[in-house]
Amino acid sequence: GDCIEFNTKYPDCKVDKPSRIGDGYCNGDEYNTEECGWDGGDCIEFNKKYPHCKVDYPYLIGVDGFCDGGEHNSEACGWDGGDCIEFNTKYPDCKVDYPSWIG
Repeated sequence: GDCIEFNTKYPDCKVDKPSRIGDGYCNGDEYNTEECGWDGGDCIEFNKKYPHCKVDYPYLIGVDGFCDGGEHNSEACGWDGGDCIEFNTKYPDCKVDYPSWIG
């Protein structure tokens, strides 16, 4: 069934939760690799838009309206897909993990 199809399509993809491959969400780390078909195609657009953005949860970039900290709020990740532009303008020297908790 499903395992045979997955193993045929992605023989070198080693992930804990194969059901996340091609589920409509771009997952990071080992899912967003060539071996896993860029998360079964889920990360192709993300990788085109943010080729140097390496985060655990790429599907959060620019979709929730909240400025996520850490690597999400970086030039490589488009300042969290634009969600952090206002925060960075108001607090240019503030580097925190949870920017939405400020102000």
